[in-house]
Amino acid sequence: MRGLMSARAAALVIGACAALASGPARAEDAFLKDMVELQGEIAFLQMNTPAMVVGVVRNGDSIIRGYGRRAEGQGAPDGNTIIRVGSLSKVVAGEVFASMVADGTVGLTDRLQDRLGWPVTVPTAGGREITLLNLVTHGSGLPREVSIPRDPAYPEQVTREMYMEALKGQKLLFPPGTGLHYSNYAFDLLGEALSKAAGKPYAQLLKERVFDPAGLKDTHVRLGDAEKARVYQGYAPDGSPMALTDVSDMQAAASGLYTTPNDMVRWMKWHLDRFARPGAEMRALDHAAYVSRDALDPVSGLDHSGHMDAMGLGWVVMNPEGSRPLILQKSGGRQGILSYIAFSPARGVGVFISINKYDMAAGDLMPHFANELIRQLAPR
Repeated sequence: MRGLMSARAAALVIGACAALASGPARAEDAFLKDMVELQGEIAFLQMNTPAMVVGVVRNGDSIIRGYGRRAEGQGAPDGNTIIRVGSLSKVVAGEVFASMVADGTVGLTDRLQDRLGWPVTVPTAGGREITLLNLVTHGSGLPREVSIPRDPAYPEQVTREMYMEALKGQKLLFPPGTGLHYSNYAFDLLGEALSKAAGKPYAQLLKERVFDPAGLKDTHVRLGDAEKARVYQGYAPDGSPMALTDVSDMQAAASGLYTTPNDMVRWMKWHLDRFARPGAEMRALDHAAYVSRDALDPVSGLDHSGHMDAMGLGWVVMNPEGSRPLILQKSGGRQGILSYIAFSPARGVGVFISINKYDMAAGDLMPHFANELIRQLAPR
């Protein structure tokens, strides 16, 4: 820890724990409750952010705890707090892809050129073409962001037309499949390709193929007024609040989703119910490792939350190490919010955590806390 707990910080923790409405843990789940409450308090004090919320699943049981203030004049975040999860949207896109592979709508190695449906020639390098699997594993060779002038009034938005124009002259950083480089650009194109293949808007694919099967009730691409009233306020590094701004529909697959801790717990339970028949094919595809790190060059932007041993469908795969089990994980950040989700399919344990300030030291602590909590909670 960064020194001893201050009286103010301790009061924040005690007040937050007393105010939360996540429901009592069952008697047989006392260990989960005790571990999360103790470790959560310590983590929040270490991170020194305005707020933190954590949701944990273990063998079908769950607990959600929040600390600090959701926004100015508000109490602690809880299970119903609306959180902009940024790049956690990518693993949801990977699940949409898994669903469409499972029912034969697309194939893992379909060419982007065949699925995109744009009057543009998709770039190649070294005689290799970009596949859908390259996109979802960050192996396409596309840069992190599309490089094209943006509307100064909407600097975060990149439209479909802007992507078409950029792709015409795009140079790849390496031949597809020979390296890995984290790319929002790639996932934006993946969402468009899946939408074209299904003949439906991407938001509809999300609802039909992910949200409804997992019972997600409060996950959105766009927010109404009722949802905006529950938003987790994000803060810049200097502590100033960051305004809520929309991205375009083209960016939904890479970073467009809002959700709640309650929905993230439901989603982790769906993933961890690995022997259930409904969704079994989808889970099998989604939990697999497709690209090993071995012999890839370059490998960039994938180790922030723990060493990447392989890539799944958006998931960073971390092999077992010591008493820590195999973990699938993903981090994300947008507009002052940093979030992380990780789970161990074999051990039935998952953690979702989110803080509401761009603080890089806290951002480094967050995945370490979650991964360590999984290690401690994983049944041996």
